[in-house]
Formats: sequence, structure tokens, C-alpha cells
Amino acid sequence: MSEPVIDIDRPQRSVPTSPPGAPEPGAPTRGPWLVALATSLLLLLLAGRYGYHRDELYFLLAGRHLDWGYVDQGPLVPALARLLDTIAPDNLVILRTPSALLAGGAVLLVAAIARELGAGRGVQTCAAVLAALSGIVLASGHLLSTTTVDLLVWLAAAWCAVRLLRTGDSRWALGIGLALGVGMLSKVLPALLAVGLIVGVLIAGPRRLLRDRWVLAAAGIALLLAAPNLIWQAAHGFPQLGVAGSIADGDSSYSGRVDALTLQFVIISPYAVPIWIAGLVALLRRPAWRAYRAVGWAWLVVFGIVLIAGGKGYYDAPLLLVLTAAGAVVTVGWASRGSVRLRRGLLALGVVPLLLPTIVLLLPVLPAERLPGFVVDVNYDAGETIGWPAFADSVAAVHRGLPPEERPRAVILTSNYGEAGALARYGPVRELPQAYSGHNSMVDFGQPPAGADVVIAVGWERPEPLTAWFDECTLAGRVDQRVEVDNDENGGPIHVCRGLRRPWAQIWDTEVRHTG
Repeated sequence: MSEPVIDIDRPQRSVPTSPPGAPEPGAPTRGPWLVALATSLLLLLLAGRYGYHRDELYFLLAGRHLDWGYVDQGPLVPALARLLDTIAPDNLVILRTPSALLAGGAVLLVAAIARELGAGRGVQTCAAVLAALSGIVLASGHLLSTTTVDLLVWLAAAWCAVRLLRTGDSRWALGIGLALGVGMLSKVLPALLAVGLIVGVLIAGPRRLLRDRWVLAAAGIALLLAAPNLIWQAAHGFPQLGVAGSIADGDSSYSGRVDALTLQFVIISPYAVPIWIAGLVALLRRPAWRAYRAVGWAWLVVFGIVLIAGGKGYYDAPLLLVLTAAGAVVTVGWASRGSVRLRRGLLALGVVPLLLPTIVLLLPVLPAERLPGFVVDVNYDAGETIGWPAFADSVAAVHRGLPPEERPRAVILTSNYGEAGALARYGPVRELPQAYSGHNSMVDFGQPPAGADVVIAVGWERPEPLTAWFDECTLAGRVDQRVEVDNDENGGPIHVCRGLRRPWAQIWDTEVRHTG
């Protein structure tokens, strides 16, 4: 009897078959779970130190105006912020608990990816430790952030991709679609990972996946889940493109091509650079890992797009963790051959000077009132979590200095969403009027009433934009956060402006609105 002929170019029903030569996954171990637990506990213990980050204050304010999308993000994190603040109002630890748990989940996924690549128990734990002490995990795990969601989403999708490539079972694509779809309810960045994986498969194969029914179903799931945010963006003219343009122009932290390139060498840790480079080379060249070459190409594609477009340098960091997982397998294997003591000694030598300082730089372990300047130089976000109540006090002092007849018609206008969020949080107990801003989605949360012709303007280093809207603007004070910290607010001017030249309705959307 003749054998049946199979057309290899015709899409077939998925049959789980490991590619020839692909290593079997390592044995499961408790080590990564212990590392993940320690990571989450550390983040929770430090969650209440310092204060709210400007983005967290913005999320809380956006949560009061729930929508399917915003100028600079999707609905997921603002909705989560509102839920957590409803459960435990003004509780910073509760607000940051999901981030601490997501960071622990990221550690587990990095170890799981290493396991898929054949890592034994010790290597899996090593990969978990590298992830736990990485800058991207600690920094994003300390704050409620869209970045924390992105991190877990990208790693979950990458783990499913590695599983798919190892087993040949394309049903794992459904996990990729689910992760990317949920992620795009936070930001559209997971679409960048999808592009990287698709191009990686086009370059390195197996190209049959691009017409596989499960992969097509996964794409449908991702689009269906992301649809509310994408429809909102389309209905509002895709404002995130404007935000992306501002980022490319350097109008944000960690943005610009130079920063994007530099961050590749510090965002995991300087210690991990040779490890993830070894992982990239192995993914692209190791014969036994031929099945995974699309993953190595995915990072090259994503990083290339970030660099050319001028995006933030941490956008590709989750894929760097994937390369680190692969590099852990290579590095531990290298340390187990030849001069074992010498090689292991070299690896241990860099742990204390290169890994542990990450905790000091990225987590609030030092007193806020004596925070060294170099910490803020390295970690911009640390400075943005200090001094917000004192910021509100400075604005309140200017408000109290207004003549009594002006106070009823006075409002506050801030240059950015962090300042507006801080005054929404700390202003009512200081009897401050409502704060407004034209920054990003703040512009859609309301404009000052028509009779508000006395404005306390905060955040404009130069008064020129203000003088286009008012007859006069005078310097009435400066922000004093009562600590020596070099952030965006400390020492900034507070102006009092009078005589609105044109109605708010005429200037709000056309002149006050700005993105970045």
C-alpha cells in the first residue's frame, strides 16, 4: 500500500511535534518561585516610601473620567487605579500591589523561557535572579504603570511564542493573541512585538505559521480585545501618534535615539549585557536553537524600529529579558567548562558592584530628604515621587495671597498632568480651587468656567505662552518642596494671571491643548 502524499505548502491541522534537534525543557524547580516571591515582597515593603509618581496621580485623575481610550494610553490602568483607590482610598501600598505582583510574574516568565530553552534547575534560578535584579523589573514593579503591564504582556507572549516554536503546536498562538490583545488595552506598544515576531518568522521561519489557522485566530482575538481602544483612537484622530512624535523629539524622559541606545546597556543591568548578547548570538547561530531564531530576530526588528523612530529606550526591554534568559543558559554552560573556578569566580565578581546597586538606584531605600543627586540623575522617576504635598502647599500659599474678591473666580492652570493630578489629590484639604490642564487627556476632563479670569499658573518656566492668553501675568511665588531634589517642579515659578483676553472656549482646544 502506498503512503499518502502530503502537500507541505497546504495549511495542515496543527500537530504538536518538536523541531529536530530542539532541546527538551528542563525539570521544574521551586527556585524561581522563591525569587519571584522575594521580589514582590521587597517591592511591597518599599511601596509606601516617598510618594505618588506624577503618572500615578494622572491615572487616578483619569480614573474619574473613565473612557475606552485616552490621548496617551488605553483604559486599563486608569480603570485599575480607580478600582484600587475605591477599595483603599489614598493608600499607596494598595495602589502599587498589582505592579509588585506583576513584577514577580515577570521573574517567573523569564525563568520559564529559560526552561523552555533547556535550562536545568540552577540555570532557571539564575535567570530568575537576573530578572529580579534588572532595572526594568524593579523600576516598573515599584510604580503603578503602563510599563509594568507591557512587561508582563510581552513576556507572556514571548513565552507562548517559544513554546509554539519548540513544540510546533500552533495553538500556543492563541496565548500570544490573548496577551497582545489585553496589552493593547493599556498601550498600543504590544503591536510592536507582533511586528517583531512576524518579521522574525518571515526571516527565520517557519513561514507556514503566517497562514496557520490558529495564528490567524490569535490575530483575530488580539484585534477583538484591542478594538475598544483602537476605535476610540480612530474616532479621535489617533492622538497617540502626536504623543509618539513628541517622544521622538525628545519631549519626555528616556526618549531620543541616544537614550534609546544607551538604555540597552543599563536597563537590565551592566552585568547582564554580555549575558544577553551571548543569548542573542546563540538564538541566531546555535544549531540546536534553530527553531527559536525568529525570537532573536524579533528583538533586532523591535530595537531597530525604536531606534529609527526615536521611541523610548525601554520599549524593547522585555525582549532583552528574553535574550537574558537565553544568555543564562549559555553563560552557565560556559562557566561549567574548562577552568570552572576561574570562570565562576569571574561571574561572581560582578554581582555586588554591578547588580546590587540597582536596588539603591531604582527603589526608595535612601531617605527622601537626603537623596543624593546622582540617584535622580540615573533614575528620573525617583525625583518625580517626592514633594507633591509640599508642591500643593506652595500653590496654596499663592492662593491665600489673592485679594478676597478674586478668590471666588480664581482657578489653577497647570502645564502638565502630574501637577494637575497632585492638586486634585492634595488641593481640596487646602481649600484650593479646581486645577485644569491642557496636557494630553487632561484637556478633555474639562475647561475653566467662563467667569474664571484670575488664574494661578503653575509649571511655565517662561511666561510667554501665558501672556498670549492674559493681559498681565506676575510672578507670585515658587514651588518649594522642602527637600533638595532636582525634579521638574522644585523651584518652578508660580504666576498669577489676570484679564482673560479671549473666552476659554476659543483657546482651550486650539492653544492650551498640548501633547507630550
